[in-house]
Amino acid sequence: MAQPFRLPDFYSPYPARLSPHLDEVRAHSTQWARDMGMLEGSGIWTEADLDAHDYPLLCAYTHPDSTASDLALVTDWYVWVFFFDDHFLETFKRSQDRAGGKEYLDRLPAFMPMDLAAGTPEPVNPVEAGLADLWARTVPAMSLAWRARFARATEHLLNESLWELANINIGRIPNPVEYIEMRRKVGGAPWSAGLVEFAARAEVPAAIAAARPLTVLRDTFADAVHLRNDLFSYQRETEEEGELSNGVLALETFLDCTTQEAAEAVNDLLTARIQQFEHTALTELPPLCAEHGLTPDESAAVARYVKGLQDWQSGGHEWHLRSSRYMKPVDEPAQRLGLSGPFTALASLGVSTTPRAEAARARGFSHVPHRRVGPSLLPDFDVPYELRLNPLLPAARREAIAYGHRVGLFTDAPTVWTEHKLAGYDFALCAAGISPDVGQEELDLATGWLVWGTYGDDYYPVAFGRTRNLAGARACTERLVALMPVDDPHTPPPPLLNALERGLADLWPRTAGGMAPAARRAFRASVVDMVESWSWELVNQAQNRIPEPVDYLEMRRKTFGAELTMSLCRLRHDRALPAEVYESGPLRSLENAAADYGALINDVFSYQKEVEFEGEVHNCVLVTQNFFGCDYPAALRIVDDLMRGRMSQFQHVAANELPVLCDDFELDEAARAVVGGYVVELGEWMAAVLNWHRECRRYREEDLLADATPAGFLAPTGLGTSAVRLAAVARHRALAAH
Repeated sequence: MAQPFRLPDFYSPYPARLSPHLDEVRAHSTQWARDMGMLEGSGIWTEADLDAHDYPLLCAYTHPDSTASDLALVTDWYVWVFFFDDHFLETFKRSQDRAGGKEYLDRLPAFMPMDLAAGTPEPVNPVEAGLADLWARTVPAMSLAWRARFARATEHLLNESLWELANINIGRIPNPVEYIEMRRKVGGAPWSAGLVEFAARAEVPAAIAAARPLTVLRDTFADAVHLRNDLFSYQRETEEEGELSNGVLALETFLDCTTQEAAEAVNDLLTARIQQFEHTALTELPPLCAEHGLTPDESAAVARYVKGLQDWQSGGHEWHLRSSRYMKPVDEPAQRLGLSGPFTALASLGVSTTPRAEAARARGFSHVPHRRVGPSLLPDFDVPYELRLNPLLPAARREAIAYGHRVGLFTDAPTVWTEHKLAGYDFALCAAGISPDVGQEELDLATGWLVWGTYGDDYYPVAFGRTRNLAGARACTERLVALMPVDDPHTPPPPLLNALERGLADLWPRTAGGMAPAARRAFRASVVDMVESWSWELVNQAQNRIPEPVDYLEMRRKTFGAELTMSLCRLRHDRALPAEVYESGPLRSLENAAADYGALINDVFSYQKEVEFEGEVHNCVLVTQNFFGCDYPAALRIVDDLMRGRMSQFQHVAANELPVLCDDFELDEAARAVVGGYVVELGEWMAAVLNWHRECRRYREEDLLADATPAGFLAPTGLGTSAVRLAAVARHRALAAH
C-alpha cells in the first residue's frame, strides 16, 4: 500500500536507551493480558496481535532505568490502555453506539478508589478487570495527591473517547486549536506523565504540581507525543479506522494544503513543542523550585521527572519506528547507505537536530522590535451575534473616569495613562455590550474590572519591563494576590503602594462580597491567572523571544483577561448549575473558543500598536509570521482562518455538544435554559469585544500618533523629556508618510 506522505526529519535531542529487563517483561505482560481475558476469546486481540504491537518494547524504551517489577507494572498499564482503545473502537465506535459507550465509561471510575479499603465492583469485562488489578498494585506507592491527579487523567483519557465518537458521528474534522486541547485528554500523554512519576520514583511535590512550569512540561510532553503519533499513524487511522482526530488531517484541512505539507507543518509544531519543553525546564523550573523552598530531595525528584519525560520522548520515537502499528520511513539514511542488521534502526534517527529545527529556534529569538508595519490590516469579521448596549452606558462612562481619579491612575508614577487616554479607551462601551441587561452597580463593576485589568497590562511593561526588573514584578504580583482574601473579602487591606493596588482593593470587596465561596475562589483564580501572565510576558520580552503558537494561544486567554470577564457573566447564575457542568469538556471548549476569538480580535487590531510602537512579541499575527516564516498579509490570512475555525467550533459545541451534556447531567428545563442563556451571553461577549475594538481610540494609527507618549517610547519623563517624546512621534509620522 502506497504511503500518503514521506515522514519528515525529526528533531530528536535525547538518545533512546533500552531497559535490560525487556525479555522478562515480555513474558510477564503476555501472561497478565491472558489472565485479564484480553487475548483469545476477547474478540479484540490474539497473542499474535499483542506480540506484534510489542508494548513491552515501548515501555523498555520509555522507562529505561526502571526496576524490573516497576517496568512490568507500567507495561501492564500500557497493555490495558491500548486494549481499552481497541475494545472501545470495536464495541462502540464502529457501531457509533454513544449511549452504550457512555454507560461503559461511567462504570470505570469506580475501579479507582482513593482508599483501597473501599473496594471495587465486580468486573464484567477485561477493561474493568485490568483497571481494578492495576490500581490496587500501583497506588500504595503513591500519595493521595498523585492518586487524585492520576485518576483524573485516566477519566479524561477514557471519557474523551466520547468526543472522538461524536466527531465520527457527524463527520467533523476539528480545527487545530480544538484538536490540540482534546488530544491531550483522549491521547493519554498526561496519563503517561503520571506513570513517569511512578516509574522514576519522582513524584512531583503537590506544592508545585499545578504551577505553570509543571503544567507546560506536561502539556508540551503530551503534545509532542501525540503529534509524533499522528505522523506515524495517519495512514492507519484515516484509511483503516475512519478516524478524523489526527493532527495531519486537521492541518491539511485547515491550511487547505497537500498531505505532505501538512505533515511538515505538524512536524514543525512537534519541534516547537519540544523546544518549549526545553525552554521551560531550563528557565522556569529552577526559579519555581527555589521560590517554593523545595528540599534538595524534592528538587532532585523534579529533575528525575523531567529526565523521565525526556526518556519517554526518545523511547516513544524509537518504538514507533519498530512497532507494526505504524507507518515506516521509506528512505531511511541506513537504507540509503546500504546498512543492515539489528541496530540499523538507530541510524535512521540521523542527528539529534535538523537545519529546519534550528532555523525555527533562531527565528524565535531574532525579532527586530519597532519595525514599521503600517496601519493594522483588518479582515471581515464573522460574528453572527447581536450587539446590544446597556442604556446605562453614559453613567458608566462617568464612573470609569471617577474610578481613575479615585485610585490615582492619572497621578501615580510612572505615568501610564492620562484622563484623556482613559476616556478614549471607553471601557464602559465594552462593558455595556458584555452586560446589556444589568443594573448600574454591576455595569460599573464590570467597567472597573476592564479599566483595572487593561491598566495593569499596560503598567507592568512600563514599571518593570524596560529595566528588566522581574523580581519587582514578582513582588508586585504577590501583593496583588494578597489583596484578594477569600474568607472575608471585606478584610481591611495593608497600606497600598500604587494605583494598581488601590484599584484592586476598591474592586475586590465590591465584587466578591456577594459571591458564594466557590464562585469567589474561581473568580479570584481568574484574576490571579491574568496577573501572573503579565510576568510571563515580561520574561519573554526580556529574552526577545517570540512564543511558540500553542503556548501563546493558551496564555493569551489569561493575558487578555477573558476568563475574568467571563467569570463576571457566570456570577448571574452561579447557583443555577452544578459546578461539574462548568468544569465539563463541552463548557470549557465553548468558553475557550469564545476567549480565543476575542483575544484574536485584539491581536488583529493591535498589531501596529504592539509590533511597531511597543516592540512587543506577544501578538498572534507575529507568532504566526515567526512560526510559518511568512509575511504579514499571509499570517493575517492564517489568523483569520483560525478565528473562523474558533467561531465555527463555538457554534458546533452550542448546537451539538451542549444538548448531549444536558442529557448526560439530566438537567431540568430551567437548568437547560441557563445553559442556553450562557451561550447567548458568550455570543454577546464576542460581539461586544469586536464593537469596542472598532469604536475605541486605542489602536488606530492616528490615535497612536496623537499620543504624546507612544507606548514604545514611554520611558523618558521629567524636565526636558518632552522633546524626546515629540521626536519619537515625528519619527513615526515620517515613517508613515513613506
